[in-house]
Amino acid sequence: MSTQWITKLRSMSDLIGSAPWLRTVATTAVLAAGSAAVQAGAFPAWTPDTAGDRVGAYVQPAGTVEEFVKPKRAMAVRIEPTVVDLGEWSGEKDLPLQPDGVLQVGAKRSSVATTNAAQMNAQLHWQPSANGGQVAALSFVSKGAYGLRLGVQIDQLPGSALMRVFSQDQRDNAFEIAGQRIQQSLETNRLAGDTTAAGRTWWTPGSDGDELTLEIEIPPGTPTSAVQISIPSILHVYQNLSLPIAGEDDAPTKIGEAMYCQQDATCFEQFAQQRNAVARMIFVTPQGGFLCTGTLVNDKASSGTPHFLTANHCINTQTVASTLQTFWFYRSPSCNAKTLSSASKTLQNGATLLYSTTSPDITLLRLNDSPPAGAVFSGWDAGSQTRSATAIGIHHPRGDLLKLSTGVIDGGTNCVMDSAGGVTCTSDSATSMNGTYYRVKWSQGTTEGGSSGSGLFVGGLLTGVLSSGTGECLANRAYTNYARLDVSYPALQKWLAATPVVDPNPTPGSGRSAVYRFFNTKSGAHFYTISASERDYVIATYREFQYENVAFYAYDKTTTGMNAVFRFYNSKTGAHFYTISAPERDYVISDFADFRYEGPVWYAQPGAGNGATPIYRFYNNRTGAHFYTVSASERDFVISNYKDFKYESIAYYVWTTP
Repeated sequence: MSTQWITKLRSMSDLIGSAPWLRTVATTAVLAAGSAAVQAGAFPAWTPDTAGDRVGAYVQPAGTVEEFVKPKRAMAVRIEPTVVDLGEWSGEKDLPLQPDGVLQVGAKRSSVATTNAAQMNAQLHWQPSANGGQVAALSFVSKGAYGLRLGVQIDQLPGSALMRVFSQDQRDNAFEIAGQRIQQSLETNRLAGDTTAAGRTWWTPGSDGDELTLEIEIPPGTPTSAVQISIPSILHVYQNLSLPIAGEDDAPTKIGEAMYCQQDATCFEQFAQQRNAVARMIFVTPQGGFLCTGTLVNDKASSGTPHFLTANHCINTQTVASTLQTFWFYRSPSCNAKTLSSASKTLQNGATLLYSTTSPDITLLRLNDSPPAGAVFSGWDAGSQTRSATAIGIHHPRGDLLKLSTGVIDGGTNCVMDSAGGVTCTSDSATSMNGTYYRVKWSQGTTEGGSSGSGLFVGGLLTGVLSSGTGECLANRAYTNYARLDVSYPALQKWLAATPVVDPNPTPGSGRSAVYRFFNTKSGAHFYTISASERDYVIATYREFQYENVAFYAYDKTTTGMNAVFRFYNSKTGAHFYTISAPERDYVISDFADFRYEGPVWYAQPGAGNGATPIYRFYNNRTGAHFYTVSASERDFVISNYKDFKYESIAYYVWTTP
């Protein structure tokens, strides 16, 4: 837009004085408040709910859109990476388990060559990219590893920079993520109170071997000095967590295979719904890489919000939650097959920590990605269970394919976790149901390290979260303690029972939808769409449009409390303009013939509240285009580095999670 546009708008204070995008509204750190509750271990007084509170299951619809798609230009220019060889790892491979039942699968190694930004810059040899920008790559090797993950510390990173992660022999399967998406994750850590180097570290997806490459591409006009990152730590995975895929040639199964009495969950079709709610978890803590199990849970609105239950002794900080990878349908394709189903899916983008406490041992997360089609948001029962009730546990012992254990609730118990991670449990008597945990006696199967955080199901509904157990196959010794959902429910109901937005035409799964972001490498303008089909069309058709993942989440239809966001297309510049202000929309239609009105494109919140995040608006004095971001880090980066961009304050409010 022209300078005339800015002047004309400023002269119309009577028209736009109430426009939301002109107001300076204080940012509300919703996550910070949630983090304070987590750190304090806040837990309301428990009053048994004799009537119970039940919710049924919800299945993620077919055709659910995946955020991360195969890069269209990732391998357009093959460059030789700088090799950082860490040498053979000589660490202790049989490290003790961290808190009771959590399975350690990897250890951290230091990379002297990339320990700070200055050393990292010396290793990056920038070359011209296919779209006129620049690209550089580093290949890390840790001999003997079954897998690697890189801890990338971000001091400064342009939002339109692209990070690609791949093994050299799997270049076509590169994982690509934009700088703005990484910044969203790290912003969550900062809002939760972590301003340390760990809070500024993005952990890459992993490889299945001893080599992993990080490729960095920056768009035209961006100086290489804008990239200030380092890789001081690498996760060396020493447990073989891979399995042959169904249909492939036979290969050795992984190290640490589950105990002989474990039952293949695929053999139990009557529990198909429950098993599709369970995911294998891998995450990174200051001590190394660990493995647990978690369960996707529904809410009363069946909103499709990806709430995910696991144990506190697995994940209890936001920074660790941000490292989470979840593995879905991680089971055999047929009963007792020793291969991994080809339907298995992995989510790479971490989670937001909502609630965590040690007593009882439970954590509620919200995944940062939409679960794959066919995943089940488990139903749950927050009522008290009875002694001798038939129960099943579904879990990933030793990180193995999904297993199912059968047994009965044998009583209640109280469990205490010590500082070393050990758990001590006591009960009033052998038959007492008093306590904050259910004691489950197994008749078939058991639980092991890696099973921690998994769900207990009674009558097909989730009713507990695994905290500790004996890890025995002998029936008279096979006991497991589950944190009771009825005890935790008073703290969890603000998420699981809440209906934050009243929809006049409610339908299951009518939650928020992703808004996708593109960068036009020719014009320097950004484009946003809530339509997955439009996203895919742009990816397939316009080579100059660089896909930059999900920018934020909004509603795709009119909803109580939400206002329409209107889109215009500038026929002269090819850029798009977005506004939530109806007066501004009408003014553009009336006075700017070059702007073609394209109607409402999504619905967002005009003010703060309801867990929403501000979206910041800029005007480019040179190109006349507008730019929008939910990342405070990217906002500050643009203000500091791009003098052509004039900051215009908050445009409206959106969300950073589904």
